[in-house]
Amino acid sequence: MVDKIQIKIKAGDGGDGAVHFMRERYCPKGGPDGGDGGRGGDVYLQVDTNLLTLYDFRSKSIYEAQGGGHGGSDKCTGKSGTDLTLLVPAGTIIMEGDKVIADLTEPKEKVMIARGGKGGVGNYQFRSARNQVPYKATPGGVGQERDLTLELKFIADVGIIGLPSSGKTSLLNVLTTSHGKVASYHFTTLAPNLGVMESKECRIPIADIPGLIEGASEGKGLGHNFLRHIERTKVLIHVIDIAELPQSEANLIKRYKVVRDELEKWGSELLKKPEIVVLNKIDLISSSAFAKATADKQISKKFIAISTVTGEGIEELKKAIVATVKSVSVEDFAVKQTLAPVEYNLETVPNRRMVFRI
Repeated sequence: MVDKIQIKIKAGDGGDGAVHFMRERYCPKGGPDGGDGGRGGDVYLQVDTNLLTLYDFRSKSIYEAQGGGHGGSDKCTGKSGTDLTLLVPAGTIIMEGDKVIADLTEPKEKVMIARGGKGGVGNYQFRSARNQVPYKATPGGVGQERDLTLELKFIADVGIIGLPSSGKTSLLNVLTTSHGKVASYHFTTLAPNLGVMESKECRIPIADIPGLIEGASEGKGLGHNFLRHIERTKVLIHVIDIAELPQSEANLIKRYKVVRDELEKWGSELLKKPEIVVLNKIDLISSSAFAKATADKQISKKFIAISTVTGEGIEELKKAIVATVKSVSVEDFAVKQTLAPVEYNLETVPNRRMVFRI
């Protein structure tokens, strides 16, 4: 999955102003009529809800808008350069170095990333009573150039986390219409899966990320690459496989703490999110009552025992998800990013009538 990419963008340069004099049959010594150059094209990034990854940026790393046309005779202004609009999925964060330029989350949201250069001035603009034959014109301005990092963070209300092979993808498939790959070996899920849970009250997007192992925050396993995708979520579903619980009671709290410790190392904000603990594969153990009693003793949080095979506990879990999501305000767990202030100077100011106070 391509969820982080580096690109270079350049807005179009402005066209040069023209030096030209009117030379017609009945006007052999006409005055200056050189036109101004056209402005260079701007570069925009816009959300396309049909995109899910940044895959389209893999084959190309440099993007340039069209430059403006040069000025012509008869005071003709050069053609403006065509703007360039790059489409990105919702949830894309645009960074320049360590600065966050924009965070695109809404459908069709659009932001200008680089402004095209202004067109040069033709010699017609330099005519005066003292200089009626000006041979002066100015070149077009240079378009902005930037090295950017695009980073995708899924926009989902619920994130499913847990150790490898705990049944996260199976749970996503049961809760939603997703068809994620399921197999009996670790790291079957190599990239986050997305699905939408339908209920009478609302539609809830759910993301399932690859399993976390001890040391994931330091680069071990696969999950650390995708932890960013649960930063926007309101609620976490922590899935624990209890199939081996009767043989090793201590494993339950150990498996629970491994994932929680990795979340803390990644960012303490993740630990503040409401968590629903799910004991999965309840159908594979001989005494579900024993497992539930052990979990109740070792985990201080409320949990729900389920089976993605038999469907036991699924309806209870759906109700808990809806209730928890509705109880959480968006502002409480939104991504905390500081947008870099837009810096203008006399060359890049969008409106020349703006007044700079010094």
